[in-house]
Amino acid sequence: LDHRACRALWAELIGDARRLYRDPSPGGDPGAGFEHYLAQLEVSGMWVADHPDAGVIGFVGLLIHGHGGQVDPIVVSERFRGAGIGRALLERIAAEARRRNLRELSIAPSTRNLDAIRAFHGAGYDVLATLTLTLDLTGQDRWQDGITLHDLPFRY
Repeated sequence: LDHRACRALWAELIGDARRLYRDPSPGGDPGAGFEHYLAQLEVSGMWVADHPDAGVIGFVGLLIHGHGGQVDPIVVSERFRGAGIGRALLERIAAEARRRNLRELSIAPSTRNLDAIRAFHGAGYDVLATLTLTLDLTGQDRWQDGITLHDLPFRY
């Protein structure tokens, strides 16, 4: 595992989230969260996508909770997106989850990341198993209208 390359990819992932939500927080080094991620006890493995000329261009992690797994994170360098790298990483982690006899494998994309949602749906992630609702305590108007579920309007 190339620590420096994965940390840079993590920073790219954080940058994407900041742009999606037009929110520069958290401040500081966007790659620092990678160190916290590595310290989690639930991290059961990481796999990288390696390019012969560019080195590590993506990685995926597997968290295990009981009999279920969670893909967290999955990131592909922006210049290599759309080339099937993410799909290959998802197939690799699904094979690992099957090998470990997990009952399900979940992924939790940002609700604004439509490209990711479409890609994950295309890779077979088509079951809405859980839903996380948020009460925004900041008072800032940073959410968008546009999602209806069970006839209820939600912002995202």
